[in-house]
Amino acid sequence: MHDPNMRKFHGRLDRIQRIHAAGGGFEADGTIGMSHYSARRRREQGSRLPSIFLMVIAFIFVFKAAMHVAIGAEAYDLRVAVLRAGTDVDRAGALLMAPDPFTLFLADKIRTALG
Repeated sequence: MHDPNMRKFHGRLDRIQRIHAAGGGFEADGTIGMSHYSARRRREQGSRLPSIFLMVIAFIFVFKAAMHVAIGAEAYDLRVAVLRAGTDVDRAGALLMAPDPFTLFLADKIRTALG
């Protein structure tokens, strides 16, 4: 025979386990509980986007400089010219890959580092 009180008891235990799995529960005053860590995590998520954006921009400049060093200035300029003569997507790539002063500065630094 099944006891209805045990069904309620197990239902309450399941509810408590779901609340704990979601990060809820009792926190005593003066302790660092789950709310401290989840609030900190929410604060840090907003600050990741600018750093990711800066990392992508830095990677693009370093990639352009490395390509400039690897294939040479004349070949690099020729490839950018070929991109300028292509489709709309190619022209966008030519704008992105065009040698700018910062890329040329990085390319010179890479050349001197490699010897």
